Amino acid sequence: MLLIPASAWAYRPFVSTDAAVADPKEIEIELGYFNLERTGRQNSIATPSMVLNYGVAKNLELVGEFRLEVSPQVEISDPGLSLKGVVKEGVLQDRLGLSIAVEAGLLLSSTLPREHGVGFEVTGIASGKVAPVTVHVNGGGGLDRDGHVFGIWGVIGELPLHSKLRLVGEVNGETTQGERPNNSALLGLIWQPTSKNVFLDAGVRHGISHAAPDWQFTIGLTFGFSIPKVSRQ
Repeated sequence: MLLIPASAWAYRPFVSTDAAVADPKEIEIELGYFNLERTGRQNSIATPSMVLNYGVAKNLELVGEFRLEVSPQVEISDPGLSLKGVVKEGVLQDRLGLSIAVEAGLLLSSTLPREHGVGFEVTGIASGKVAPVTVHVNGGGGLDRDGHVFGIWGVIGELPLHSKLRLVGEVNGETTQGERPNNSALLGLIWQPTSKNVFLDAGVRHGISHAAPDWQFTIGLTFGFSIPKVSRQ
């Protein structure tokens, strides 16, 4: 197949997301080819992790994701399938005001202990600009794979340093019924090495609650393309 480059907005290395979706018949792939978590003296390596976004219609995309954990045996973790839709066009759609979106979907069964069930998650997202900084605020919750109620939140900030380089930060957290909060903060960079829709990212995340890993180091890649139209003769 011939792959025609299209617009892509790199959303690695964040846990949270933005109030934008892929254009119709556009595919965006977010690939985390290295992620290291360190808690105390224990290291956990997850590689690869992948998020696939497909524009099914105007302002609506299908999102699929999963990751592999090697610690020391290989496990499939965090698989999910959801729909994300823009309910109010704004700054991310070249309009005035906030961009607002909703993402809802299923948390599918994984191979990790106590995660063989199916849960669901709903998140509201608002994106706007404060001077040169683009800000994305997330809030939501649902039912995890073990049947427990949870809540999630996150705030992303992006500061352009150059036309192809962004300094990024995130503070986010998750609170699950009967468990301690898992909160952390990220500092990273997103770099567009060429004029095409390829983005490289690197980030360092530090736990700000006892339930979060002490440190996380992540490197990844995002690229996008459109499905070419088939001409009929």
